Amino acid sequence: MVGRRHTEPIQFAELTQQGRRMRLEYQWVGDAASTQPVLVFLHDGLGSLAMWKNFPRRLCEAHGLRGLMYSRYGYGQSTPKPPEERWGVDFLHVQAREVLPQLLAGLGIERPWLYGHSDGGSIALLYAASHPASGVVVAAPHILVEDLTLASIENARGSYESTDLRQRLGRYHADADSAFRGWNDVWLDPAFRAWTIEDEMPRLRCPVFALQGLDDEYGTLEQIRGIARRAPQTRLLELPHCGHAPHRDQPDLVIDEVGRFIAQNPPAVHP
Repeated sequence: MVGRRHTEPIQFAELTQQGRRMRLEYQWVGDAASTQPVLVFLHDGLGSLAMWKNFPRRLCEAHGLRGLMYSRYGYGQSTPKPPEERWGVDFLHVQAREVLPQLLAGLGIERPWLYGHSDGGSIALLYAASHPASGVVVAAPHILVEDLTLASIENARGSYESTDLRQRLGRYHADADSAFRGWNDVWLDPAFRAWTIEDEMPRLRCPVFALQGLDDEYGTLEQIRGIARRAPQTRLLELPHCGHAPHRDQPDLVIDEVGRFIAQNPPAVHP
């Protein structure tokens, strides 16, 4: 059932990350009267609140859900990172275990559903492995580093330095260099080659829906199949004619399938 449609203005939350104070932009979408757990959208390594465009609103309105979008530190209109700052190889763990819990607690969100894309999918999995969650949807997540991923990220660096990619990202980020360099530099750090969260997957206790395009240029299907081997409650969806962003390449199908999965996995009753 479609509930009351409502998109609220963008707001800012004050948080602390590793002793640093920052402002994160966030926005509510969907059914403001929904009694279902909030669906939190976690963007990819070059994404932001604005770069989701109308996908979160469409998904939430189609299924009577309330959704929350936000831009992580360094992205969108949130606090940019200074040029000299380099993120550590644990940057996704920091987001999942320090920043996201702070944001959710400040907004009064408990046991959310999480929709994570790419790096956001990794954050969603890490969060749900250590915090209560109603369920997780991950699109093209990363659970280990692959040669294909690094080659595409290296190609992205070349595009940023030689094409109009910087200008195009500037439409969505207050500081395009902050967004691009934060992501690109850490992924291409030789120390990041050994990064993996495979051992975290057996700790997942909530329902998991993992989807990926067959034409994903940033990862092989081992990313989602590896989740399913370690967390047997995982449902997989492998999408033909789809690259790294299923919500852009196959939006109608993704909206239908995600809504169905959430409806089939109602929140557990807790004392």
